[in-house]
Amino acid sequence: MSADQLPYEGAGVRLRDVTLADADVLDAWNDAVEPGSFNDFGLHHRVPREGLLKGMPLRDENRGTLIVERLSDGLPIGSVSWRRVTVYGPSPGSDAWQIGIELIPAARGQGHGSAAQRLIADWLFAATTVNRVEASTDIENIPEQRALEKAGYVREGVIRGCQLRAGTLHDLAYYSRIRSD
Repeated sequence: MSADQLPYEGAGVRLRDVTLADADVLDAWNDAVEPGSFNDFGLHHRVPREGLLKGMPLRDENRGTLIVERLSDGLPIGSVSWRRVTVYGPSPGSDAWQIGIELIPAARGQGHGSAAQRLIADWLFAATTVNRVEASTDIENIPEQRALEKAGYVREGVIRGCQLRAGTLHDLAYYSRIRSD
């Protein structure tokens, strides 16, 4: 993936690389995840700072994280991440990107999530040869399902009992975009 393609902008948001100055903010957001929320996995990882200290972005050929920044004021309002999945076949041509998003509560419900999820797929298609970008969300997370659909993702179905969260297995609604969409 080419670093010169970032930042990537559209529909009120910008996707940009995580900087060292963002590390504490991302850690605080992770610590502030509401217990019982759709993103509460009981994990409290820290942003790795070693690469950031050397000016290296939080992305490589298999995964990455970008900041979602509101264009109107330059305020970081969340992050998008992706990881390569290889479950569809043994050849690299079958690989896909699985994305995730987290927005601060004050930024939700304003179209920023849809814009960021559209942009991350557009950027991944531009920066790589992968044909599929996919996302999943809890079957009860209706706002996120609407956001994915608004961002051009197609609902493919429900995967039953696949996500362990707060000691309980949850069903996920699965979505994707492919290059030809």
